[in-house]
Amino acid sequence: MTNSPDDQLIEQYRNASFDGFVHAYEPLGITADFKQNPEDFIVDEQLPFELSGEGEHAWLHIQKRDCNTDWVAKALAKIAGVRARCVGYAGLKDRHGLTSQWFSVHLPGLPDPDWSQIESVPGEEGNIKLLEAKRHGRKLRRGALKENRFSIRLYHLRGRDDLPGHIEQRCQLIAERGVPNYFGGQRFGHGMANLTAAAYMFSHEDLRLPRNKKSIYLSAARSWIFNRVLSQRVAQGSWDKKIPGDVFMLEGKTACFWDDGSADLEERIQNREIHPTALLWGEGELRTKLDAAVMEQAIVDENPIYKEGLCRFRVEQMRRSLRVIPGNMLWQLQGDELIISFDLPAGCYATMVLRELVDLHEASMLGLDIDK
Repeated sequence: MTNSPDDQLIEQYRNASFDGFVHAYEPLGITADFKQNPEDFIVDEQLPFELSGEGEHAWLHIQKRDCNTDWVAKALAKIAGVRARCVGYAGLKDRHGLTSQWFSVHLPGLPDPDWSQIESVPGEEGNIKLLEAKRHGRKLRRGALKENRFSIRLYHLRGRDDLPGHIEQRCQLIAERGVPNYFGGQRFGHGMANLTAAAYMFSHEDLRLPRNKKSIYLSAARSWIFNRVLSQRVAQGSWDKKIPGDVFMLEGKTACFWDDGSADLEERIQNREIHPTALLWGEGELRTKLDAAVMEQAIVDENPIYKEGLCRFRVEQMRRSLRVIPGNMLWQLQGDELIISFDLPAGCYATMVLRELVDLHEASMLGLDIDK
């Protein structure tokens, strides 16, 4: 029995591997263990604005240990007596860690309940602490962050002579030059299964899925295309350099502009003022031109079921920076342990920094870097 054309298109994603994405730097051959305790992975959200102290939305700064973001959001809705959709948060945070993040609850004309109840709600093995509660005039939207601050401890570094010297040099390089801004492996699910699920969803138009599942599969599909483009740019050495027809993004902004032939573009890239970008595929015209457009279109065409499906689901085409430069990066080697901290913009993955530094033990990757 032969497979249908759609079955053949789905099949190409069954053996997808994250390992195929090209590294920017030569692997050091140093291995590390990770996440022996939740405190080995600390994340703190940084808001881009001050809260007003008044308005229809209660904003809650919550620290959670071994707790799921969606579970906390539902618990807050129950405490407030509102629907789950009235609760907002900027992004999912890793369950297996010590993370602090903001939630908003829409309470028009209603007083604040006793938010401290969140610290004793049964149902999660971890624990929750309310850090702050304050009113504001609008809901917290997805991605509405300035950055995330990470503090990470790696254990049992091993694998080569002069390990401290190699770690120091690589940390310096990453702090100065950055890393490829890949979407992390968690975006694609355990065993990259979200890629196959997305292809199946696109090929079965009558399939009905919960909204959150559909969103996960749509994100996985266009993240795969982005990572494939970025990997090719890394392979050719242009992930942090311009090529003809590029589109650039301003540092710390989402605004983009075309390559207008200005003589100072390369200098501005080196000064970290702007970054080359790649597409997040969806509806709309390809913004790149010349060599950049040829590369992007070729990779989109290699994924026809994603190419058509994302447009059919009316996903808007966007851009994402090809590189990310960790801010305020600090590191300290203590024997065979490394403590490293840095800031990353919302939507960027701490594991992509670690990936260019050490080889993490496979078991330690489970649950790391839920989409932020």
